[in-house]
Amino acid sequence: MAQASSTDQLVGTLRDTIVSMVRRDGPDLSARQLGVFLTCYLQEGAHTVRGLAADLNVSKPAITRALDRLGELDLARRKVDPMDRRSILVQRTLKGAAYLRELRSIMTEAASTGRKAEERTPERAGRRAAG
Repeated sequence: MAQASSTDQLVGTLRDTIVSMVRRDGPDLSARQLGVFLTCYLQEGAHTVRGLAADLNVSKPAITRALDRLGELDLARRKVDPMDRRSILVQRTLKGAAYLRELRSIMTEAASTGRKAEERTPERAGRRAAG
């Protein structure tokens, strides 16, 4: 039961985060674009189109389309790898780092709101009183 509650809480936090991101005045990313963005910003090391395609198990053209959008928004940029001119490196940007900070803030608020709502539910209050 606790596992289902924990999962429901995570899904609620995801929903609240996405709703907040959609409502605010800023970039609206698809799930794929967000996956590429988060992979680039949360996993250390150099990222390439080929590597992202392998990590996310999608085609290179799908990664390219996601990077096109991230580039339009200045959340990431592509650069030819000087060591291997056939390879394209994906670089972070200052605007992308700011977007990640904002996303973290929104998620923290969503998680906090979800925990407070869960604490107010009668079922949890009854279990706490009985325990």
